Amino acid sequence: MDLQDQLKNLFPEHVQEETNSNTEESSAIWMQDEPIICKYEKRKGKPITILEGYTGAAEDFKILAKEIKTKLSVGGSFKDDKIIIQGDYRDKIMQMLKDKGFNVKRVGG
Repeated sequence: MDLQDQLKNLFPEHVQEETNSNTEESSAIWMQDEPIICKYEKRKGKPITILEGYTGAAEDFKILAKEIKTKLSVGGSFKDDKIIIQGDYRDKIMQMLKDKGFNVKRVGG
């Protein structure tokens, strides 16, 4: 007899609510009022896109970084509260963030 059966025996009139465990991870990301800064730089002659200015939890920003890297099929990293994406993908990243409901500000040309 598992815990659910024991609870049914103790509280027979209780109706269990359905919980949706298939919620997306991205829906749990905290939205902020201030815009996320989307910058373009060149390091060692190679273009990179940097996202910074997120004020929520670092874990949420890591989830967002992984999602961006997966959708664009590019490499990148999360360091010092910044997402660093290999290549110049400012337009695509900004559109993805706007679709999620973030305010995004383009910096650097």
